Amino acid sequence: MIPFLGPLDTFPPVAAAREEMGGLLAVGGGLQPDRLLDAYRRGIFPWGTVDGLPLWYSPDPRMVLFPAEFRLHRSLRKTLRSGRFEVRLDTDFAAVMGACAATPRPGQDGTWITAEMTDAYCRLHELGWAHSVETYEAGRLVGGLYGLAIGRMFYGESMFAHRTDASKVAFAHLVRYLVTHHFAMIDCQMYTDHLASLGGREIPRADFLGRLADLTAAPGGRGTWAFAVAPADW
Repeated sequence: MIPFLGPLDTFPPVAAAREEMGGLLAVGGGLQPDRLLDAYRRGIFPWGTVDGLPLWYSPDPRMVLFPAEFRLHRSLRKTLRSGRFEVRLDTDFAAVMGACAATPRPGQDGTWITAEMTDAYCRLHELGWAHSVETYEAGRLVGGLYGLAIGRMFYGESMFAHRTDASKVAFAHLVRYLVTHHFAMIDCQMYTDHLASLGGREIPRADFLGRLADLTAAPGGRGTWAFAVAPADW
């Protein structure tokens, strides 16, 4: 039976996650900032809600991408150098979440990014924990991604693209930022062919948790992200 969490209940051990249910660990407990940050530090993340109650997951194996292993394919490098897209950080977090929620996904009926999830992550953004990378074409938002940064660990949540390569461009800029600021791992949560094509791979949950403890304990400043990368830099 999946545990139900009350407001003050702690998470069960991740070893109790039901792998036959995608790594589902618990239900409930709310989406307050402290609860979310505690979950991520433990290798747990919320994936949708049922009747307003969050569903908490910790799958094994875990899909990750080590920034040094990012695959910058020749075609993507060409797109980055073309200057076709403008990339910004943390200028419209809510719009990125909204676009991620509204963009249809193959094999998915609806979205796990509910109103409750949107409110919770926008609050984390206001507190300096959650960040967005945005891709613009002719001033219009056409792609992007969002996630959380704790210490030297980045947790990717979702991405979208309304133009070819728009999300890949955002991801390339994310990796550039993370390398520059000495982040060591990106949590991609679950396997997709798209992430694997960019260099992501699965590792055992125990390995993931061992790395996570050190990375989240590392000093890391909260606040708004910003950078400037010229097309020629690629």
